[in-house]
Amino acid sequence: MSAAVAARGLVQVFGHQVALGPIDLRLEAGERVAVLGDNGAGKTTLLRILATAARPVAGRLELFGLDASTRRDRVRARLGYLGHQPGLYPALTARENLEFFATLYGVERSRVAEALSETGLEAAASRRVEQLSRGQQQRLALARVILPGPELLVLDEPDTSLDTAGRALLGRVMEGRTVVIATHDRPLVRDFCGRGLLLRAGRDAGDPWKLQVLEDTR
Repeated sequence: MSAAVAARGLVQVFGHQVALGPIDLRLEAGERVAVLGDNGAGKTTLLRILATAARPVAGRLELFGLDASTRRDRVRARLGYLGHQPGLYPALTARENLEFFATLYGVERSRVAEALSETGLEAAASRRVEQLSRGQQQRLALARVILPGPELLVLDEPDTSLDTAGRALLGRVMEGRTVVIATHDRPLVRDFCGRGLLLRAGRDAGDPWKLQVLEDTR
């Protein structure tokens, strides 16, 4: 059975600066990996490549056994990506946003109510996004991501503005899925991820470490 993620020798360059790589990463189905590192370490660059939102200048990426560069449409239908921006329409209500994305994704409208329930937003469904708190907007962004039922989640600091209940919600969202998550929240990593990848200056700072020694990793 093919790995959910198989990345070999990924490299990204901006101008004359090597921003990432070479990086190798392999995830089996259902595995959750945290990507850690200081700001500028290459976390967002790596996640954008894994989500097929950017193409590497070198290396090969396979998702679900498919070449991510030539079968992009096929693999995108099976993954959910949350970047630094929530990707929502401020003038639309929470429900209207999800209804729009349901149409875009070809998802049954019944999934909208389910996604609102899963993210604890039923009471805020009729409020415009611009009226929601930052934490509620982040919950709605998660609802958008899980709306089509993705097998792989690529999440770039999804815990931003989430309270304790929101972090627990994030854990439930990740259950049963393959996950690559970038975060500075080390307790979140210890609770929900099985291993990690530490980046320094765009490179792997060592083999994926055991999370029980995470506190000793600086």
